[in-house]
Amino acid sequence: MSNVPSQLKYTKSHEWIRVEADGTLTIGVTDHAQEALGDVVFLELPEAGRRLSAGEACAVIESVKAASDIYAPVAGEVVESNQAAADAPETVNADAYSAWLFKLKPDSGADLSALLDADGYQAEIANA
Repeated sequence: MSNVPSQLKYTKSHEWIRVEADGTLTIGVTDHAQEALGDVVFLELPEAGRRLSAGEACAVIESVKAASDIYAPVAGEVVESNQAAADAPETVNADAYSAWLFKLKPDSGADLSALLDADGYQAEIANA
């Protein structure tokens, strides 16, 4: 059973989202995703300042098995990428919820209500 922290939001494409006190979003890939991918060997992360549309492919995670796109959960601007994770991609396997990938300042109209809660994500992966 994958670890699905209840305080986070999720997407059907296996990103997790933490809403920070300042309104920014911290985004990474779920424990389920890293488990399915296997050993992560490379991360390509978006540059700070890049504007993203909701659902836009903005990063790549590569494992020994496959390469997968990572999608923006909502529209906004990238404010930071986690260079430490890019330099040591295996940290995603070690702890998917502390090895965040990028931070996003959501557009004012960004709809966070479309994101899944932990129960919704658990149901999603149970049916996959």
